[in-house]
Amino acid sequence: MVYKKVPGGRAPIRMWAEPDEVEPQAMQQLRNVANLPWTHGVAVMPDVHYGMGATVGSVIAMRDAVSPAAVGVDIGCGMSAVRTSLKVDDLPDNLPYLRSRLEQAVPVGFHAHKRPVEPGRLHGFPAAQWDSFWKGFDALAPAVRGRRQRAEVQMGTLGGGNHFLEVCSDDEGVVWVVLHSGSRNIGKELAEHHIEQARKLPHNQDLPDRDLAVFVAGTVKMEAYRRDLFWAQDYARHNRAIMMALVCGVLRKHFAGVTFDRPISCHHNYVAEETYDGMDLLVTRKGAIRAGSGELGIIPGSMATGTYIVKGLGNAKAFNSASHGAGRKMSRNKAKRTFTLGDLEAQTSGVECRKDAGVLDEIPGAYKDLESVMAAQTDLVEVVARLRQIICVKG
Repeated sequence: MVYKKVPGGRAPIRMWAEPDEVEPQAMQQLRNVANLPWTHGVAVMPDVHYGMGATVGSVIAMRDAVSPAAVGVDIGCGMSAVRTSLKVDDLPDNLPYLRSRLEQAVPVGFHAHKRPVEPGRLHGFPAAQWDSFWKGFDALAPAVRGRRQRAEVQMGTLGGGNHFLEVCSDDEGVVWVVLHSGSRNIGKELAEHHIEQARKLPHNQDLPDRDLAVFVAGTVKMEAYRRDLFWAQDYARHNRAIMMALVCGVLRKHFAGVTFDRPISCHHNYVAEETYDGMDLLVTRKGAIRAGSGELGIIPGSMATGTYIVKGLGNAKAFNSASHGAGRKMSRNKAKRTFTLGDLEAQTSGVECRKDAGVLDEIPGAYKDLESVMAAQTDLVEVVARLRQIICVKG
């Protein structure tokens, strides 16, 4: 679709969604951020919806400033996917058993590993920089210094909410592994700490929304945030890589000779330094993936509506970005009030997954239609593969 120009912002707002389908609160958030003096432009993805401070599904380019709320509290949250040599016919009839083995290998929900995973024992995991990564923990904000032990045992865990681990099939019957997770509790605590620090700064006292507080370049607070932010982004990337190695280990035990392609990995809550319009900018993607020309990305739907593997088209008007998924169309509480367990069973028919009250808020009906979201961004990405869930693990 051709993007829409949204009025009311000092900086341009370009939207790959129908404005009348976006909640009024989210529209106001977009205008709020577009009117900040540091904002160069805002690109709005088709899965946009209301969030804290900044909408989920927005890409914000700023000059010499960054808003922690425009990154999200799960720093580095994102996706990984790998194509296997297996075919659907190779999978066992007993899918619940295979799901249970995956859940044993990768802790979900509030569970963690009993002891830290040793990357050197994982097949294919690049563990060369492991010690230097963890040395970086000692430089993090004092507010999280006592959290190292928990961060170590949560490394390689899925978490809950909309995080998932799936076994999928593409249209040719080839089996893929797909997972969605982030920086776990340590990333959340770092994000909340820095959001609170930013709120206290003098230049943030007259903002239309205190959650939009920014750090500005050349200050001690900005450098502290960047240090912690980039460490948490690395934590999220390592977290997904370890989980993928653990899952592939399960498949190796059950399927002799199975091989795996190179994994695809992408953040969708993060900050990057990029250049547009001849300016060096700090680009935050909150619920959006980078979709530079030829870059591979992952756009999931919900528990039973599939996932797309895509290739970026490098649309600079969107700051080389695309949506991160289908996006919620109703809150978790509203989903629980609206749907029944019978609805959950019907909407996840044919998928081996939890079908209990603990995941009712993740029912497919609580999300936007994935096909419509994809149709709205044909100038941002092209489809490489379309996947359908066979097994879905949720916390």
